[in-house]
Amino acid sequence: MDKSPSGQQVEVSWENQRAVVVEVGGGIRLYEVGGRPVLDPYPIDAICDGAHGTPLIPWPNRLEDGQYYFDGNSYQVALTEPEKHNAIHGLLRWRPWQISRQSAAGVTMEIRLFPMQGYPFVLEVTVEYALGAEGLKVTTTATNAGVHACPYGCGQHPYLSPGTGLVDECTLQLEAATRILTDDERQLPIGTEAVEATVYDFRRARPVGSQHLDFAFTDLARDPQGLAWARLRGADGHIAELWVDESYPIIELYSGDTLAPDRRRKGLGAEPMTCPPNAFQSGDGLKRLEPGESMVTTWGARLI
Repeated sequence: MDKSPSGQQVEVSWENQRAVVVEVGGGIRLYEVGGRPVLDPYPIDAICDGAHGTPLIPWPNRLEDGQYYFDGNSYQVALTEPEKHNAIHGLLRWRPWQISRQSAAGVTMEIRLFPMQGYPFVLEVTVEYALGAEGLKVTTTATNAGVHACPYGCGQHPYLSPGTGLVDECTLQLEAATRILTDDERQLPIGTEAVEATVYDFRRARPVGSQHLDFAFTDLARDPQGLAWARLRGADGHIAELWVDESYPIIELYSGDTLAPDRRRKGLGAEPMTCPPNAFQSGDGLKRLEPGESMVTTWGARLI
């Protein structure tokens, strides 16, 4: 029996790349190239902190009071961020996932979310992690396996690694024109602002320094392939890059300031999100999955 708090550890590799995917939460605990972390890992003997590498399903980020309405019905889910009276990051973070396929360079994790209080729907979810010439590629597929339509959003919570040291010593680039504003007390959306002429304008790479970040960014610039990129250059000159396809219109940046003191600012959360915070209430970007319908989303990471 695997005694790690994150359960079974599934290691995959391709040339000089190595990744470890875990049973608990179905997330990625480690991804490195040539021994240099691309995604900030958490220790094998520790509980996953700050949702490191975890899929965020069926909603990312925060849900005010854990309440929402859907098709005329009111629902209440558990308050998993009780100090702010929110539910956060969905329902699958602490559940055991199963391996559905595995090869030397990749693994697909799967889980079936059965009806429960607050979310009486059936979701079948797979997350495929694959290593190759372009780095790490992560493909999430969610299918409504029930008989009623259900609300759905997803995200994941990788942290780009500075290599060694803190994110303070890095430069960051994210070509996003808009920041989603949140209130100070509960970090729930209260509007948007253009990043132009603000300290949140990372469209050109600039130092992170001591700046605290915990905001979602949207209106992402995309390359000819439709990909948007976040780039963190470490003091060693390497750049940890994260890309998202067009199914992810939002990237949340989080500098890890609320983690345990010895874990703070060791990585920069760069979280792909299909919808903004509190989407189950606002409906913004929320996907309505009809019975039998699937949604596929893809992001990836690499080191240059």
